[in-house]
Amino acid sequence: MGSSVTPMQRSLIVVAALAALLWARTAFYTVDAAEFVYVTRFGDPVAVHDGGTAAGLHVKAPWPVDSVLRIDRRVQSFDLPAVESLTRDPDGAVGKTLAVDAFVTWKIPDAEAADRFVKTVRTPEQARKILAPLINGRLAAIVSSIPMEDLVRPIDTQTAVSVFAALTGLDVPPAPEAVYRAADYRVMEERNERIRRRLIGAEGLLGGPASAGDDLRTRALAEYGIQVVELRVRRFSYPEAVRSSIADRIRSERAKKAAEYEAAGRKLAADITTNADRAARTIEATARAEKTAIEGRANADAAVIRSTAYEQDRDFYLFLESLRSFRKVVANGRSLLMLSTKHPLFGRAFDGPPAKKP
Repeated sequence: MGSSVTPMQRSLIVVAALAALLWARTAFYTVDAAEFVYVTRFGDPVAVHDGGTAAGLHVKAPWPVDSVLRIDRRVQSFDLPAVESLTRDPDGAVGKTLAVDAFVTWKIPDAEAADRFVKTVRTPEQARKILAPLINGRLAAIVSSIPMEDLVRPIDTQTAVSVFAALTGLDVPPAPEAVYRAADYRVMEERNERIRRRLIGAEGLLGGPASAGDDLRTRALAEYGIQVVELRVRRFSYPEAVRSSIADRIRSERAKKAAEYEAAGRKLAADITTNADRAARTIEATARAEKTAIEGRANADAAVIRSTAYEQDRDFYLFLESLRSFRKVVANGRSLLMLSTKHPLFGRAFDGPPAKKP
């Protein structure tokens, strides 16, 4: 007997078998160790599998009866949009505007939280839209309660130690530069830690003990199934709109300070020059006085010597005086002097000293 199944029917049977096989394959699904798998039946939750404890192959009703939604159970992070807030001046008035950048890391801790996450948030993108305004609102409130100097003041432990030693008169031994860098880093970490504790609700927004509604982590976990792992401030900066004016102001202040330094330098140079000129004139006057005194004593001594010589041999003294006068006359070679050989000056010079009387 011949087969009653035609080739067309045979092809339809093969196609139907393949479709049934593919449809049956949708009844099997795997759970990875890095995810939660949320199973729904016609939109209603049926099961939540935690990859940490239930990883592997699982069975469900084929599609479209049961559907699977996969949720990452690993730690995730995102940067918060910069928030601009007014700081508080020490006198209580409104201070300057600061832009604050922060980041948050979060995860879904367990199957119960995953169920809550799917019902309220559903996707990581939606989680970011929910957490960002919640955290930025708290961050703006915190920044507005802190003076500007406590947020952006420079930290220089080495200079602080030097100033402390100068003010107290204590002998503080110098330390390696790495020690000062570590101290600066520790101070910055302590400052950031205080802000972080207020931000997550370990302390009140304005400082002091925290209330039950201040705990951001408890609220995020209870309402959205999100466990906030870490929340930190990345940096404080000025808003983009005012950075150019702030830079101009800084340049103006630096130019003013440079002009003050130049004026102080010119004044110091003028003082140094004046003092040097005064000292030079004093030294010159002292030297002239000493010169006059020395010359006076020398002339007095010479007069005594001449007087003594004159008393011992008057003719010889006169002979020496005539030679001295002759030397003065002929000292200038440009002068022409015509004298008779019988002039007394030549007589003294050519005849020699008179003979000493016995």
